[in-house]
Amino acid sequence: MLKIGLVSISDRASSGVYQDRGLPALQDWLASAIASPYQLETRLIPDEQAQIEATLISLVDEMACQLVLTTGGTGPAARDVTPDATLAVADREMPGFGEQMRQISLQFVPTAILSRQVGVIRKQSLILNLPGQPKAIKETLEGLRDAQGNSKVPGIFAAIPYCLDLLGGPFVETHPAVVKAFRPKTAQQSSSSTD
Repeated sequence: MLKIGLVSISDRASSGVYQDRGLPALQDWLASAIASPYQLETRLIPDEQAQIEATLISLVDEMACQLVLTTGGTGPAARDVTPDATLAVADREMPGFGEQMRQISLQFVPTAILSRQVGVIRKQSLILNLPGQPKAIKETLEGLRDAQGNSKVPGIFAAIPYCLDLLGGPFVETHPAVVKAFRPKTAQQSSSSTD
């Protein structure tokens, strides 16, 4: 079964100054998009690099999460250290994820180029830094559609199930009305024969 780690990174939300909106947004979107069974591990932590690193390591190494999604702390401000912490625990980078997230956000705001979101692999797990706002979380995961409902800019989640396949993770199916998981024809055939 797929195990997903969700990490909301915010000084103010973690200290109770305001209610965290990142974790509920991620949980709601995943519930609407993933058709396969999955489990969640959630964490709400401050913008402290050492604590972010320790949390990511724990979710991958101890909790065996194959996918970890973070939200918050990806800008250029001094306290925005999520990408730095993510890169510090990475074995390999997956630059296409950050590039695509910025491409989606650029459809709305020119300041999207200030985002430092990264995607990395640690061991056999995929770790992705998502934006902090619920609307932006949904857009980057799901992508953008035109007035007729056709995909205009693909979201990053379409590539995640196949990435998990390649990392040796569980076969993950999605609800195509929300996001259609893309797999090459050869991968689709081999997966259907093992189900």
